[in-house]
This record gives sequence, structure tokens and C-alpha cells, in this order.
Amino acid sequence: MVQFNLPPHSRIKPGKTWPAPQDAKRLLTVRVYRWDPEDHDNPRLDTFLIDREQCGAMVLDALIRIKNQIDPSLTFRRSCREGVCGSCAMNINGRNALACTKAIEDYGDTLTIHPLPHQSVLKDLVTDMTLFYAQYASIQPWLKTLTPAPSDRERLQSPEERALLDDLYDCILCACCSTACPSYWWNSDRYLGPATLLQAYRWIADSRDEATGERLDALEDPFKLYRCHTIMNCTDTCPKGLNPAKAIAEIKKLLALRQE
Repeated sequence: MVQFNLPPHSRIKPGKTWPAPQDAKRLLTVRVYRWDPEDHDNPRLDTFLIDREQCGAMVLDALIRIKNQIDPSLTFRRSCREGVCGSCAMNINGRNALACTKAIEDYGDTLTIHPLPHQSVLKDLVTDMTLFYAQYASIQPWLKTLTPAPSDRERLQSPEERALLDDLYDCILCACCSTACPSYWWNSDRYLGPATLLQAYRWIADSRDEATGERLDALEDPFKLYRCHTIMNCTDTCPKGLNPAKAIAEIKKLLALRQE
């Protein structure tokens, strides 16, 4: 198991331990990272004891039960509950994942939940995604063409051309991969990170796009692209089973071939 770089436990204060519900048949211990900008008792780990038999199957269900039944101040993002939106990305027992797609049974009777690593925390499990989305916008993630669109049909692709986009367009921008990358931890102000680079390659690989040279020019930078050292944390942690490291390698290959 890859253990990502989380704040040392010595720096996290022990927080409140909430009592177990009466007549609980099977206890689930959930330790949750807490940070409140209006509270000086930061950061801390609160411990919640909930009845496993009265909780849904997924980690997100445990968080929702805590918020609904125990502590309404607990803050986290969530939306689709189907692994589509990427909102509930967080660090669960040392690994980045989507809380809605991870079964409690996979972790036993103890969950330790932190926000995504090396991100500024706004409150509890909610991190500031401003830079992440700005980096995504910087690669201009839309079709860029010079020739006029056909008047009577869409811009067509062969099945083979379309297949080149498999495992690229599927990215949901949850940031699990980028926040698992040590190069992104230390150079996030300049290194675009695995998620954004995978998205960049998605447009480079699209046969309908006519700005390949422009896109490669924008990425040919010592930090934007080449801070990737192929550690593979990004591929290991992707909840969609994608391979950002491969996409980054393909960009590097195209740049190398262009220089020959």
C-alpha cells in the first residue's frame, strides 16, 4: 500500500470522542480530521463511534450519518454518490479515494479520514481547489480548429481515432492523482500535475483538434511537464483506473520526436 505524506500525528491534537450509541450491535470507529478557520483548536482528530448496522455500505454513508445524527458541523463535499462527479475525494486510511465508491468493509472497523494531502484546507475535509482548476483551464480543454466545421454533419472520427481517447476523457478531475504526487506537493505552483497533463494529452490525441503544435509548445517547460519522475502514485490511486503516467509519457515522447 502506498502511504501518502500526511501531517505527522504529533502535530494533530486529539479531538473530541463522541459516545457510542446505545445498544449498538457493531461499532465502527471513524476518526476525522477537523479544521475550522474560526477555531484555534486546529488541527485535530475527532473520533466518532457509530453503529455499523445502522449505516450504509460506503465510507460516504458513514460521514453522512455523522453529519446528520451526531455533529452537523462536519464539513465535506459530495454530490452524485456514483463516482462520477469526483466531489468526495479525500484520504481514507492513508490512500486518496472517492468516499462514495469505497466500501466500509474494505477497511474493517476503523476509518481514519483526512482531506486530500498537501492542499490548503478551507474547513474539515474541504480543500481549496482554486489552483487545481486554474491549471486545468490553462491547457485550454476544448476543441481548437482552423478549418470550418462541416455544414451538414459533425466532425467525424474513425473508430480507431476515437479509441485513442479511451481512458483519457474518463477523468473526473477529482484530484486524487495530483494530490498523491510528490512532485506536485513540492512544485504545485509550476508543475501542472497528473490530472491536468492527462487532460492536456486528451486534446493532443484527439484527431479533430488542429492545435497540436500549439499545445506541445505550451507544455515544453522544465516545470509544467518535466517535474514528473514516473513515481506512479497517480496511476496507483486513480479511482477510475486511468493511467496519467502513461499520458505524461506520451507527451514527452511527442516532444522528443519533434526535436529529432
